[in-house]
Amino acid sequence: MPVALTSAQTRFLRGQAHGLKALMQVGGKGITPALVAELDQVLERHELVKVKVGADDRDARDAMIAELAGQTGAALVQRIGHTATLYRPSKESPAIVLPRG
Repeated sequence: MPVALTSAQTRFLRGQAHGLKALMQVGGKGITPALVAELDQVLERHELVKVKVGADDRDARDAMIAELAGQTGAALVQRIGHTATLYRPSKESPAIVLPRG
């Protein structure tokens, strides 16, 4: 189930993500089960992750980002150009404390 964020929580997470670098990149093979599994592990460790999507077409990028968010149960915090920021709280040890909505 995807995470639902309020606008205040989204603003907070955008601020937290400002200094982050992209940890994952979707290349020419597109979204594979191995990529989704790796992103799932990265989200569990970091909670807030930037992902670069290499598709040239904007609609294709949006579809890939939506598919990644849906398959991992993450919320899309923001998308700027080819880079999307995804958030999913860790199941074992959440580190990011969201403000109340």
